[in-house]
Amino acid sequence: MTRTVTLLRIEGLALLAAGVTVYAVLGGSWWLFALLLFAPDLSMLGYLRGPKVGAAVYNLGHITLTPVVIGLVSHLLGADMGVQIAVIWLAHIGLDRLLGYGLKEPTSFQDTHLGRIGRR
Repeated sequence: MTRTVTLLRIEGLALLAAGVTVYAVLGGSWWLFALLLFAPDLSMLGYLRGPKVGAAVYNLGHITLTPVVIGLVSHLLGADMGVQIAVIWLAHIGLDRLLGYGLKEPTSFQDTHLGRIGRR
C-alpha cells in the first residue's frame, strides 16, 4: 500500500470518527444511524446499467460534496433530520475510504481512485 493510499485511509478514519462524534452531539437516534449507514451503497444498483453509468451513480453517492451540500442546506433551513442524514452519509464515506473502497473508475467496479479492490 502506498503512502498516499495510507493517508487517504487515515483520512477516511478521521471522517468516520467525525461523523460518529457529530451525530452523537446532535443527539440523533442510533437506530436511524444503523439503518442508514449503508444506504449509500444502494447506488451500486447503477451497475445494472453498465460500468460507466454504475460508476457515475456510485460516485454521486460516495463523494463528500453531496452530503456536505445537503447538510449545509438542511442546517440553513432548520431541517435537523437532513443534517443527521448528511452526517450519517459522511460517516459511511469515511468507513468506505478506511476499508479501501474508493470512487469508481468507469472501467470496472473494482477500479477505484485508491487502486484496484483486492490488490492492496
